[in-house]
Amino acid sequence: MEPLNLDWQQLLGYLLYLLAAFVLTLPMAWDRERHSRSMGLRTFPIVGVASTAFVLIARVSFGDDPDAQARIIQGLMTGIGFIGGGAILKGDGNVSGTATAASIWATGAIGAAAAYGRFEIAILVSLVNYALLRLLTPMKAHMIEDDADED
Repeated sequence: MEPLNLDWQQLLGYLLYLLAAFVLTLPMAWDRERHSRSMGLRTFPIVGVASTAFVLIARVSFGDDPDAQARIIQGLMTGIGFIGGGAILKGDGNVSGTATAASIWATGAIGAAAAYGRFEIAILVSLVNYALLRLLTPMKAHMIEDDADED
C-alpha cells in the first residue's frame, strides 16, 4: 500500500471552491431560517458544498468529457429537486414551501458554478435569489392580506 501523498496546493484550491459555495449559500439559508422554514442554516450550505464536491469529483475523474459532466450535473439537479420536494407542504387548500424548494435547487446551481470556477454565475444566482426572497415575500404577504380583506 502506498503512503498517502497529498497535493496541498490542490487541496487548498478545492477548499476555496467549497468555501465560495458555502459563503454564497448563507444569505438564502439565513432568510429561510429567519422565516422558520423547514430548510435553513444547515441544509442550504450542505447542499451547496456537496454540489460543489460532486462537480469537482466529476471534473477530476472524467476530465473534459462533456457527456460525463452532463450526467453528473443532471443527477445532481434531480437529487436536489427530490430534497426540495420535501419542503413542499399541501394542506387546507394551499401549498407552501415552494420558494424554499426552488431556493434549494438554486443552491445546487451555485455549488456547480463554484466548482467550475464560474464565480460570476454563482454570485449572481445567490444575489438574485436572495433579493427575490427578501423583496417579494413582503409583497406576497400584502397580497394575501388584500385577498382576505375582500372576502
